[in-house]
Amino acid sequence: MNYIKDPKAIEKKSFEIISDIIENEHKGYKFNSEFEEKIIKRCIHTSADFDYLYNLKISPDFEQEIKKAVRDKATIYTDTTMAMSGISKVTLKKYGIDIKCFVADEETKVLAEKHNITRSMASVIRIFEERTPKIIVVGNAPTFLYKTIELYNIDKSDVRAVIGAPVGFVEAKESKDMLYKTNINYIAALGRKGGSNIAAAIINAILYSFE
Repeated sequence: MNYIKDPKAIEKKSFEIISDIIENEHKGYKFNSEFEEKIIKRCIHTSADFDYLYNLKISPDFEQEIKKAVRDKATIYTDTTMAMSGISKVTLKKYGIDIKCFVADEETKVLAEKHNITRSMASVIRIFEERTPKIIVVGNAPTFLYKTIELYNIDKSDVRAVIGAPVGFVEAKESKDMLYKTNINYIAALGRKGGSNIAAAIINAILYSFE
């Protein structure tokens, strides 16, 4: 059987196809920056969904602030273990960045039961208790994103950036609309689409863009 076996060649070919489709089927489309282009194309590469050309929004100072966060070795906090597992460990190690997910911890379960809230919300409470620069990544739970915004408004707690990409039909769109209207440094996948794979793809694209 004759097919492409080299993973680098497969990825290169994929991005060539993506660029061709944008040029031919989305005529006149212009990226705002090379940084934005890399992130959006990585999302398309992950999902085969060209809607991200139009629904992925990046706050004005995001690129500058995320570079500072990486330089300061901010900890990445995810809402799911799936998002955490999708982020390149080799690249994280290269930049000396820790990554954490509290959702499955016993302490999170106890906190959620005590306050009658979701584990996602309890995870955010624990995140804000940690006194470290933070990059918060949301790919699944709107309640995680809502709680992040709520606590940020009370105590910014050195939150450097938020990736908002929860997917679904209940509050996913609304939570991202809320993020879009804040003064947080954000990337928001507006609408119902998103997911842990998209959240991970965004972080990977950010880190790869610095190489």
